[in-house]
Amino acid sequence: MGVLMRGKGVQYDTGTFPDGSNTRYTFDPHVVEREMRIIADDLHCTAVRVTGGDPERLSVAAEHAATAGLDVWYSPFPCEMTEDQMLPYFADCADRAEALRRAGATVVLATGCELSLFACGYLPGGTFSDRMQALRAAPEERAAALAEIPERVNGFLGEVVKVVRPRFGGPISYASIPIEQIDWRPFDIVGVDAYRNSRNALTYRRQLRQYFSHGKPVVVTEAGCCTFQGAADLGAGGWTVIAPDGRVRPGTIRDEGEQVRYMNELLPVFEHEGVDTVFWFSFAGFELPHRPDPRIDLDLGSYGIVKMLDDGAQARAYPGMHWEPKEAFHALAEHYG
Repeated sequence: MGVLMRGKGVQYDTGTFPDGSNTRYTFDPHVVEREMRIIADDLHCTAVRVTGGDPERLSVAAEHAATAGLDVWYSPFPCEMTEDQMLPYFADCADRAEALRRAGATVVLATGCELSLFACGYLPGGTFSDRMQALRAAPEERAAALAEIPERVNGFLGEVVKVVRPRFGGPISYASIPIEQIDWRPFDIVGVDAYRNSRNALTYRRQLRQYFSHGKPVVVTEAGCCTFQGAADLGAGGWTVIAPDGRVRPGTIRDEGEQVRYMNELLPVFEHEGVDTVFWFSFAGFELPHRPDPRIDLDLGSYGIVKMLDDGAQARAYPGMHWEPKEAFHALAEHYG
C-alpha cells in the first residue's frame, strides 16, 4: 500500500511545435494568470507541469503558477531539434528555472519529454510524423530502430544534466517513455508518461512498479485519454482520431465520460503504488475546438479536461475564458479536493 500522494497536478501547455506546427497560437499572460488561479483554487491542484517550446512563455506561465501557490515543473519541450541545438536551449531554461526558484518558488526542472520521438536523430525521420511512422514499421525494421535508442538518449541526457546541474539548484527529472529505458542515476526524480492502453493493460501495474526500483520518487509526468468512446484503449494514441486532413475519423462518438472512467481507474492505482505526484494530461488542447458537427469536433482528439470553444462562442462557467469545463474537470477537482 502506497503512502498518500503528495503532489496533485495537471499538465499545462504553453505551445509546443511538433512537425513545426504550434499547439497554442494565442498566449495571453492575463489569461494564463487566471487559468493558474483556477488550477490552484478550483481544481485543487498543488502542482502544475508547465510545458512548451518557447522559454519565454514557459517563464511567464511558471511565474503565474508560482504566484498562485503551485509547485512548478519547469518543463521545456523541444521538438524537431538536434542535440547541438538542445544543449544551449536546456542551459537557458535551467537559468530561467533557477531564477524562479531563487525568487521563492518550489521548482523541478524536467530536461525534455520523450526526446526519442520529438527530437531529431534518435528514430528515422526528419519530423515527428515521420518518426511515428517508423514506430509503425514492420517488426524487424521497428526493432532495429528501437535498439539504439536507450544508449543514444541516455548518453545525451547525461550531457544535459552535466550542463544544467551547475545552473539549477533544485531537483532534476525527465518525462520518459518505456522504449527509452532511462538510466535514472543522474536524476533526482523518476518521471514517466504512464498511459494505459489495451496492449499494456494486463502488465500496467507491474511496469509502473519497476520505476520504484531506483530508490527515488516516482512522478507520473503524463496520464490521460481523449474524449470519445474507445479512447481509453488507445491511451497515448487517442489523438490519431484526427486525420491528417484535420477531420475526425468517421464513426467517432463523443464521450466525456470516457475520460472520467479512465481517471477513476488510474488515480487509485497511482495512489496505491506510491506515486509521489501525478500530472493529469492535460488542462487544455488549445487548438482543438469543440464543435457540434462530429466530423470537425476536434475536441474528440483532445486530452484536455476543458473543451475549447469555437470562434464567437461565449463561456458560461468562467466568463471571459475561451473554454468550458468537461466532466473530467469536475472529476479531477473531486479527486484532488
